[in-house]
Amino acid sequence: MSQFTLVWIHLIAAVSWVGGTIFLSLVLAPSYRALASKPDAGALFRTSAKRFRLVVWGAVAVLVLTGPMLVLSHGWPLFEPARWPSPMGIKLSLVAALLLMTLAHDLVLGPRVRAILALPPEKRTASDQTILTAATWLPRVALMLSLGVLFTAVMLARS
Repeated sequence: MSQFTLVWIHLIAAVSWVGGTIFLSLVLAPSYRALASKPDAGALFRTSAKRFRLVVWGAVAVLVLTGPMLVLSHGWPLFEPARWPSPMGIKLSLVAALLLMTLAHDLVLGPRVRAILALPPEKRTASDQTILTAATWLPRVALMLSLGVLFTAVMLARS
């Protein structure tokens, strides 16, 4: 596979993940909050988020496959990160943080939020409210991390 093709596939996966995150954070979530009193708003948000989760993990799989291939195609030793350009280390650190946040969201926070939202508001504890607040901030932080990944990718391409 040519380096051009690898870069193109890698970019399509990254754009799918980041673009979807931007859409969910800046379009769908605010629309949901504006329509939260309507019965179908919650179902639309949950269905969209669940479908996007498949896109994210598919994109992650593609990125994990194409990333090392791109490192090798640049002539950088795969298992000697000290010899990589410095933006690569920054990029991979941001990616690792983003992956951990995505895992935490999908496996821990998301299910907990669904359980809390099933409770009547008067039955929710202060801890439940803290979790709901964290659930609104986690995607925003993830969005900033993903933009940082894109920024370092541009720095890397320019080095």
